[in-house]
Amino acid sequence: MKLGEVIKILDAELLADCGNLDLDVCSACGSDLMSDVMAFVKENVLLLTGLVNPQVIRTAEMMDIKAVVFVRGKCPGENIVQLAKEKGITVFTTKHSMFTACGKLYSSGVTGKGAAD
Repeated sequence: MKLGEVIKILDAELLADCGNLDLDVCSACGSDLMSDVMAFVKENVLLLTGLVNPQVIRTAEMMDIKAVVFVRGKCPGENIVQLAKEKGITVFTTKHSMFTACGKLYSSGVTGKGAAD
């Protein structure tokens, strides 16, 4: 699934467009614990989180995650959006809960197969 499709599925608002909306997303990771995110690592992962701080972007950069979705209507500050732009990480926000957002993605084909359990 392309990142551009994720916007539609999650009724998301694009906050930082890093020119990779045609990137294929193969799996998703929903977590507020960045240590869990680091244990999940896969290619072409979409990170969903309710944690709004620069550590999210730093973790995404370290794990080569190209897109982050902030759930529950969380909107990161301009410093976080700017950091994401500098690191080439596309950022969205959605009003959906983590559970609902993950469910919508799963039912649309983002299964997370091969993810660490």
